Amino acid sequence: MQIVRMILWVILLVAVIIFSWSNWNPVEVTIWDNLVVETKVPALVIISFLIGFLPVWLYSRGVIWSLNRKIRSLEIAAKASSVSAAARESDREEAERQEEAHSKPQPAPATDPAPAPAPAAVDTTPTVDETPAEEETRLTADDTAHGDAPAADDRKPTQDTTASS
Repeated sequence: MQIVRMILWVILLVAVIIFSWSNWNPVEVTIWDNLVVETKVPALVIISFLIGFLPVWLYSRGVIWSLNRKIRSLEIAAKASSVSAAARESDREEAERQEEAHSKPQPAPATDPAPAPAPAAVDTTPTVDETPAEEETRLTADDTAHGDAPAADDRKPTQDTTASS
C-alpha cells in the first residue's frame, strides 16, 4: 500500500512541474480593494492546493490517532480480562484438585501395636521404619508424648488435610 501512495505522490509532483513549466505567467490577485498581490500561476495553484488539502489531512490524522488510542485501550482491557480469566481458571482448577485430595479417603497412619518402654541409654543408630514407602508417616501429639516419634531423618513432609477445612 505504501508503494501505491508513493507512486500517486510522484505522479502529482510530475503533473505540478509540467503545469508550472507551461504556465509560468505573472498574475495579479486582488485580496482587498487596496491590496493586490502579483505572483506566478504555479505558486497560486500550489497555495490553493495546500489551503484545501492541509485541513482535511490534519483532520484525518487526528481521527486515525484517536482511533488508535481507543484500539490500544481496548486491547489492554482485553489482555487484562484474559489474564484475570486465566487466573480465575487456574484458581478453580486448583480448588478442584484440592477437593479431590480431600474427598479421597486417607490411609490410616501406621502405628506400633504397643509403645515400647524408653531405654535407659539413648540409642543413636537410626531405626528402619516398618511402613511401606508409599504410606505417609504422620506425627501427632500423642505420638510425641509417648516417645514414638520417628527420627528426624525418617520423617516425611505431609499435608495435614484436617486443618484446611
